[in-house]
Amino acid sequence: MPAAHPPKTPEMEQLHRRLNTAHGALLRVHKAALDHERVRYERVHRPVNGPLEFLKLALNDPWFAWLRPMSELIVQIDEFVSSKEPTELPQGEALLNQARDLLTPGETGSAFAREYHRAVTESPEVAMAHGDWRRVIA
Repeated sequence: MPAAHPPKTPEMEQLHRRLNTAHGALLRVHKAALDHERVRYERVHRPVNGPLEFLKLALNDPWFAWLRPMSELIVQIDEFVSSKEPTELPQGEALLNQARDLLTPGETGSAFAREYHRAVTESPEVAMAHGDWRRVIA
């Protein structure tokens, strides 16, 4: 019979709420950025034939590679919050800090920062989702 996990501390419950809120906002930014990149891709290459082809492109095509760090972070937050194993406050705080760092658009810096800056600048939807993200993470 598996050992019962100790009850969550109030600090851990608060962290989980913050991570869940951040996760939802990240998903909205990710969707807006993916939608924007799809439009850009279709302008340059060709129309995408349905959701399955788009999923394959998003996962494998270099055009969408810059979005993968955000995808991976979303998965990491989801795994942390839904983990059946005990988790540590510093790990969860590190995920929030990683999210803050990653979603900082910039004309210089990492490839992600530059591409994210471009997307925020070009797309009102990405800019709105980014604004919502900033309010949530503050």
